[in-house]
Amino acid sequence: MFFDLLIRGAKLIDGTGAPARRADVAIARERILAVGDLAAEAASAARVIDAAGLVAAPGFIDVHTHSDGWLCKIPNLVAKTSQGFTTEVLMSDGISYAPVSESNWRQWFVYLRALNGLELSDYSGWRTIADYMAVLDGRTAQNVAAQIPYANLRVLAAGWGRAPLDDTQTNLMRRAVEQAMDAGAVGISTGLDYVSQCFATIDELVEVCSAMHSWGGIYATHVRYKKGTLGGVREAVEIGRRADVPVHISHLKAGSTAEADEILSYIDRVAVNEVDFSFDVYPYLAGSTMLHYILPYEAWEDGPLGVPAKLVRQDIRAKFATLLEIFPAPLERIVLAWGASKSSTQYVGQTAADYVARSGKRAADALADLLIAENL
Repeated sequence: MFFDLLIRGAKLIDGTGAPARRADVAIARERILAVGDLAAEAASAARVIDAAGLVAAPGFIDVHTHSDGWLCKIPNLVAKTSQGFTTEVLMSDGISYAPVSESNWRQWFVYLRALNGLELSDYSGWRTIADYMAVLDGRTAQNVAAQIPYANLRVLAAGWGRAPLDDTQTNLMRRAVEQAMDAGAVGISTGLDYVSQCFATIDELVEVCSAMHSWGGIYATHVRYKKGTLGGVREAVEIGRRADVPVHISHLKAGSTAEADEILSYIDRVAVNEVDFSFDVYPYLAGSTMLHYILPYEAWEDGPLGVPAKLVRQDIRAKFATLLEIFPAPLERIVLAWGASKSSTQYVGQTAADYVARSGKRAADALADLLIAENL
């Protein structure tokens, strides 16, 4: 038999939980055709890799990414594939580039540009998640799986504001969930500290999430960390239990050893007995998001393009100043890593505290003015 590639002598970890073993792996036409002792086949392989002393394993799945935009622009995310990640689970934290409408896609591009890399000129007219995934098809080396971003659904059904959903809006969201699951989505993602979905109630989330039960969809959530991690995890478990869907906590974190012990104790004693429960933890210091994350929710009620006008209002700035006093991360620990304007290079790498000190303004005014200047 002819093989395009033969990997010889690797320590094979096959992903089944079986002990590592020495084995050869033969590949033809981009498929694994044989695993075992294939020494006799070496002569018929177009290419042989001597992997003695190395490990061969299936590609890793990154279950929480914001690669949605980058995969549209970069055929091979070497930063990921070089670490063995071959599958990206997209549309995390309830925010993404689809589904969108003709009236709101620009809002989403502005909101996501510090996170996800697309410019307005990159938009090619997609609307649904299926449309967006078709754009990626054949364009990237990575395999991809799509979640249903809750905020995008909510905005389509009810706009950017905090008003409770009515029955029609709820039914629109449930139908959209069913259509997306039929098209191949793997579940619903939320980011309950982020735009639009921050206004969602538990009852609303239960009603919408229950629509994916028949497909076995997973509820993956950036919980309401601003209310405390344990409280957010408890809420997620309640949503999963009532909607009868599995629950996955995105980037679980804690501010102290005592808090970590409390959260893990709750998971071991309660969560795993209430729902099919899992979580992920990122391998770096907690915290990586957009600066506008720290704004009061009132700033978002007219959508991202309405934020600059909100930030000139003194009542919004007063609320912002109050929130900064109780925000769990002090400004000394917030590092400004990117800006949209050319002038942003002068402050990239500074802490927010340094920026405020140099501005000569109170913190809320300095940061609000920065966000206005950067157009978020």
